Amino acid sequence: MSHTAEWKLRLFLFEEEQTTKARLELDTGTTRLTGHGTARCAPQDTDIPEIGDELAVARAMEDLAAQMKQTAYGDRQAADEPSLRESLKPHAGWLDIATS
Repeated sequence: MSHTAEWKLRLFLFEEEQTTKARLELDTGTTRLTGHGTARCAPQDTDIPEIGDELAVARAMEDLAAQMKQTAYGDRQAADEPSLRESLKPHAGWLDIATS
């Protein structure tokens, strides 16, 4: 099974009043999803914008990943594939395999 695809991903960062917000937009050509993440600098912490960016983006990626999993599970059900319980573990047929 050979398959090649190009997905477009756009990342937006916004910062105001020691709060960083990230919006991550994915366009697969057939599906559009948006992940959101927020990071707040605690009053006692040193304000280092890069850390807020990293945390907000990581949280937006987690949000987007959860949405992608739900989309994949819905697509499997629509294709009359056996249902899968949501899990962070790889599933038979779609394993995380390192390539050399």
